[in-house]
Amino acid sequence: MTILVVSGTGTEIGKTIVTAAVAAAWRDRRVAVLKPAQTGLAPGEPGDAAEVVRLAGAHVTAVELARFPEPLAPETAARRAGLTPVRPYEIAETAQKLATEHDLVLVEGAGGLLVRYDEQGATLADAARLMAAPVLVVAAAGLGTLNATALTTEALRSRGLVCPGVVVGSMPADPDLASRCNIDDLPVSAGAPLLGAVPAGAGSLAPSDFRARAASWLAPELGGNLAGA
Repeated sequence: MTILVVSGTGTEIGKTIVTAAVAAAWRDRRVAVLKPAQTGLAPGEPGDAAEVVRLAGAHVTAVELARFPEPLAPETAARRAGLTPVRPYEIAETAQKLATEHDLVLVEGAGGLLVRYDEQGATLADAARLMAAPVLVVAAAGLGTLNATALTTEALRSRGLVCPGVVVGSMPADPDLASRCNIDDLPVSAGAPLLGAVPAGAGSLAPSDFRARAASWLAPELGGNLAGA
């Protein structure tokens, strides 16, 4: 698992925090986080890759390929800004170079798996195919997540991509009935194991607390020590 792509069933579901948790769990090794397209931020503002470093620690190298100012899908944001979009081969080449210098490269997508990156309709899935990299799926906890997760993992399988598992990106401290049931049902819908659940609000923890707790949220397959995983 030199390169691991982190995608999700949608936007604002915790991909960056899950990426940071995996990076923190690998704190004894060299980790790189690659954000191919950062949208919705002006130059100089800290982006998702910088947030991973802040939470996970200085052993993480942050790389951002492109930044577009409007909070839109990467292709739309690039087109509206009159900027060159990010191509799948650029993502793959950068990740593969980073993999020669790091023990783990985490490639964090924007939005969901099939969000368009360029005018040809290329997606993060296309980059993952070029890298022959597994795709970790980050899912929501509550109602509706089973269908979204099933659609995402079905899209992965139809493209010959491996999904090692699913992580819940923001698990409520007091989960409702749907969220509790989904812990058991997500692996069935995904056809892949549940590899962790990051508590809601984890990104607001002090970095030292985040690093100390991250491994307890993740299964051993992701470098964690989650009991029963």
